[in-house]
Amino acid sequence: MCGLVALFDILGRRPIDAGLLERMTDALAHRGPDGAGLHVEPGVGLGHRRLAIIDRAGGRQPLANETGDVHVVFNGEIYGHAALAEELRAAGHVFATRSDTETIVHAWEQWGERCVERLDGMFAFAIWDRRRDMLFAARDRLGKKPLHYAWLPDGGIALASEIKALLLHPGIGHRIDVRAIEEFFAYGYVPDPRTIYAGIHKLPPGSMLSIARGGGGPLTPRRYWRPAFAADPRTTADEAAERLAAELKGAVGRRLVAEVPLGAFLSGGLDSSAVVATMAALDTRPVETFAIGFRQAAYDESRHAAAVAARFGTTHRARIVDADAFDLIDRLAAVYDEPFGDASALPTMQLCAAARAHVSVALTGDGGDEVFAGYRRHRWHARISALRGLLPAAPRRALFGALAAIYPKADWAPRALRARNTLRELSLEPLEAYFLSVAVAPDPVRAAIFSHRLKRELDGHHALGVLARHADEAPAGDPLAWAQYLDLTTWLPGGILTKLDRASMAVGLEARCPLLDHRLVEWAGTLPASLKLRAGSGKWILKRAMDGRLPPAILARPKQGFVLPIARWFRGELHGRLRAALLGGALADSRFFDLSAVGRLIDRHRSGAADNARVLWLLLAFEGFLRHDAGARLTETLPAGAGDG
Repeated sequence: MCGLVALFDILGRRPIDAGLLERMTDALAHRGPDGAGLHVEPGVGLGHRRLAIIDRAGGRQPLANETGDVHVVFNGEIYGHAALAEELRAAGHVFATRSDTETIVHAWEQWGERCVERLDGMFAFAIWDRRRDMLFAARDRLGKKPLHYAWLPDGGIALASEIKALLLHPGIGHRIDVRAIEEFFAYGYVPDPRTIYAGIHKLPPGSMLSIARGGGGPLTPRRYWRPAFAADPRTTADEAAERLAAELKGAVGRRLVAEVPLGAFLSGGLDSSAVVATMAALDTRPVETFAIGFRQAAYDESRHAAAVAARFGTTHRARIVDADAFDLIDRLAAVYDEPFGDASALPTMQLCAAARAHVSVALTGDGGDEVFAGYRRHRWHARISALRGLLPAAPRRALFGALAAIYPKADWAPRALRARNTLRELSLEPLEAYFLSVAVAPDPVRAAIFSHRLKRELDGHHALGVLARHADEAPAGDPLAWAQYLDLTTWLPGGILTKLDRASMAVGLEARCPLLDHRLVEWAGTLPASLKLRAGSGKWILKRAMDGRLPPAILARPKQGFVLPIARWFRGELHGRLRAALLGGALADSRFFDLSAVGRLIDRHRSGAADNARVLWLLLAFEGFLRHDAGARLTETLPAGAGDG
C-alpha cells in the first residue's frame, strides 16, 4: 500500500513547485512509512510514499521504464504480477525490478489504456508518458483503492490518494458542496464522484482518466468495468458450491504473496471465517488472526471468533472496545478528510492498529454480503418486489400509501414487525423503496434537521439521484441482482471500502479482500437468485460451500454486523458529551442545522421513544469534520450538474 500525488500542467510545461509537491506527498506518510520519492520535470510532478510489501529493495517509486520516458506512481497490489511480467518480457520489455509496480509501466507501453483490463488486483495509479505527452490515471474495478482529483484554476490537474494532500495546494479551496451534505446525511458517506468539497472529485471505481497536454479540461472519467449479472439457470447447487470453493481458494492464494508478516481479521461471521479457513488450508504455518469485542453481549462476536480460531489453530488476539473509543471520533475527521458516518469505523481503526503491531498485511472478509446477497435489505427487496408485482401501479400506490399513513409508527420494533414501513414500501416504486431501505436519515428527518439556509442552497437537490444514476445501468428483470448492483456501485466503494482503506492506511497496514476478487465477483454474477437466497437466508451458496469446513454454529448464525453499542452509550455514559457537541460549537456556528430539531432527536433518543443513534452519529461525524477543517465554508448554490467531475 502506498500514497500518491500527481501534478500536471495541461496547457504547457510551466515549472512544478517541488516544495509543494513534497509537502503534499508527505501528507500521505501514514500510507507509506517505508520511503518517499519525487519525480519532477517541466509541467509534471509525481510524488510517492511507499509501504514496501513486494520487492522491498527494488520497488521504489516513482518508477520508470528502461528509457525513462514513462513514469508511474501506484497504490495497491497486482496479483499474479510475475506471470504478467513474463508475458511482457516475451514481448520485448526489459524489467529492472521484481516489483508489481513495474508491470504497470510495461503494460501501459504494450496495451495503452487497455492495460487496466490485464491488471488483477487493487490499484490506483497515475502514469506520465512523455512520448504521448499524456497523464493517465485509473482505479481498480471495485474501488478498493482511492483516487481523488481537482482541476486547477491555472489550467492544471492535481491527483492524490487522499483529500488532505490536495487541500495543501493553494489552487484548491475548502468550499463545501451543499449537495454533499444532503447525500452524506442520506447515505452516511459522500458517494462518488462527489466529495464534501466543491472542487475535489473522486475517480469512480472501474474508471480511468486520460489527460493529453493541450487537450483542455475538465475531462470526464470513463468506465472500463461494471459489475455484471447474467444468471445461468443451469447451474446446480453442487456445481456452484464446488466452483465457489475453488474460486475462493484461488483468490485467497493470490493474496498470500508478501515479503512481510501476514494475518487476517476474524469476526466470527461467515465471511471472515471462510477466508481464515481457506488460509489455514493453504499455509502450514498458524494464521495470525485479530478480533474486536465489546463488553455488551448483544454486540460481542469475539467468542465466535475465538471458536473459529480454535478450530483452525490460529494465533489469535482480541481487543475489547469500550465507550472510551468515543474519544477517537476527533481522529476520524483527520483520517477520512470528510464526514464519514459509519460508527464501525472506530472499532475498525482499533482492529487495524492491533493487527499492525504484528503484521503488515491482513486479509479481510469484506464484500461477502454484496457479492452473495447477505444483507437483510436484499431479501426484503426481493419479497417486496414480488408483492408489488401483484397490483397495477396506480391502485397499489393509492391503497398501500393510505394504509401506511394510518398505521401506527413503530420505529422501536424489529423490521419484520414494522407494518407501516412494509406498507409504505409497497406503495413506492423500486428505486424509491430501496432508497428508503438504505437511507440513514430519511427524508422527514433531513427536512427537520436542515436549516432554512441549507435547504435554500440545496435548491431541490435530492440524494435519490445517486441511486438513480446507477439504477440506469442495473440489470432489469431480477430484483435481487438489481439491489446487489446498487450496493456494489454505491455502498461498497463509498462505505465499506472507504472505511477499510482509511482505517488500515492510517496505521500503515495493507488490507486485502479475497471475496472481492474481480473474477470471483464476475462468476458470482452468473448465479441464479435461488442459490443466493434460500429458506429466508442470504449467502446460501457460500454456506453450502463451507459446509463441513466451518463449525455448524457459524454457518447457522444470523448476520450480526460490526457495530458499536452507540444507542446505549448515547442514553448513558456519553449523553452529556453528545448534547454538548451537537448543540454548541462548530455545528451551531455552521448554521446548517436547526438546533431545536437536533435537540428533540437527542431527547427522544434518551427517553427511549425512538432510536436516533445513527442520525446522531452522523451529526457527530459532521461536527467533527467542521472542527477539523475550520476553513471549510459553504459554497454558493451551484448550477445543476456542476462539480460532478
